[in-house]
Amino acid sequence: MLKLKQIALVLTLASGAAHAADNALVKKGEYLAVASDCTACHTAEHGQPFAGGKVIESPVGEIIATNITPSKIAGIGQYSEQQFADAVRKGVRADGANLYPAMPYTAYATLTDDDIHALYAYFMSGVQPVDKATEETHLPFPLNLRFSMMFWNALFLKAPGYTPDASQSASWNRGRYLVDGAAHCSTCHTPRGFLMQEKEGDAFTGAQVGPWFAPNITANAVSGIGQWSQQDLITYLKTGRLADKAQAAGSMAEAITHSFQHLSDADLAAIAEYMSSVTDKNAPASGASRFEQGKAAQNLVAFRGDAFTAPTSDEGARLFSGNCASCHGSSGEGTKDAFYPSLFHNSATAERNPSNLIATILYGVQRPTAKGDVFMPPFGSQPNAINHLDDQQVATLSNWILHHYGNVEVTVSPEQVAEIRRGGPSSPLVMLAQVGVGLGAVVFVVLLAWWLMRRRNKK
Repeated sequence: MLKLKQIALVLTLASGAAHAADNALVKKGEYLAVASDCTACHTAEHGQPFAGGKVIESPVGEIIATNITPSKIAGIGQYSEQQFADAVRKGVRADGANLYPAMPYTAYATLTDDDIHALYAYFMSGVQPVDKATEETHLPFPLNLRFSMMFWNALFLKAPGYTPDASQSASWNRGRYLVDGAAHCSTCHTPRGFLMQEKEGDAFTGAQVGPWFAPNITANAVSGIGQWSQQDLITYLKTGRLADKAQAAGSMAEAITHSFQHLSDADLAAIAEYMSSVTDKNAPASGASRFEQGKAAQNLVAFRGDAFTAPTSDEGARLFSGNCASCHGSSGEGTKDAFYPSLFHNSATAERNPSNLIATILYGVQRPTAKGDVFMPPFGSQPNAINHLDDQQVATLSNWILHHYGNVEVTVSPEQVAEIRRGGPSSPLVMLAQVGVGLGAVVFVVLLAWWLMRRRNKK
């Protein structure tokens, strides 16, 4: 009898240990899902976690994020761990169809087998299934032929896994693993080539992402963030702002809200250590960075005493006073606590690419933080809205802000504003692919006709 009790106790202890191990694995997977910012794409606004349905704007068309809950009828509940690994690291669904690289599997290829195992445990055991299918993605022909991604992957997808650099510290390697893998920083901050592939030689030097511009984040003091200390970068990733330097908006605000601010201090320090070693080989040797341009200025005298709706000698000053000065100050100095940022010594106004300034005016900023929401209203809303600015007004306001507070060499046109309002530059890849397919079809028909004629003449 005693022996049976001892066996039962051993089995109970073993079961408890196994349960604790399972919980630890799921928790590890949950952390990795946060680090990978899965929710930013796969959770629609006001939608259920990971149930998909969010429309992702891309240069080649709209891509709809899928349901990645463990639903067996609408999600990935039927996936084996190998099928899950292939989807995450190779961009291949369980049914064999290829994913589009809007899902950053080119970065997730870096993830180790152990981390894939933890992610699988989390998505299968730690996420609530949602039995609701999402709409299908319909890109223009010929990009709607998913098998074409096989050729793209053959050119640009690396083999799975991560090889540490033995000459660097463990923290540096952890930082590179996160930056290149889960955090997929290169996906946004590296410019793209003709086939929408990342230009590895220009890694982290800045790229257009829809209406926003992901700036240079190399360690170069002129072109990148080399003036920042490692603690500065940690502060920015935890809070979304760095006084007198930068504030997160757009997709970067989403990344901080859903991902970076939840990472451990050790992982943020590792990211900062690694990024401080990333160079920009094409950077200028000297010059002013985007964090030290502009100064306080105003021109209220241009319209003081006039009716606000009347034309003035400085329309930009009038637009600034009526729409911006109440928060950013009459001279663009911001508030003392930097909650409303200064418009000079500000990356959005000093960048050579004005997309972020235009997009901020059009779309505003909304970023929840531990200390409350950061909010700026959008001025590109419906034409009948009280705070609506048209393309010409946004261009005029942008140019006034740039001339007084930022990069005086940059000029914004109404056409640029219209492009950002539409969601950013489109890629010529679709049109060129269609032309290529059309020319191929013509050549095929001509060759077929020539062959038939030759065969006919031989008879």
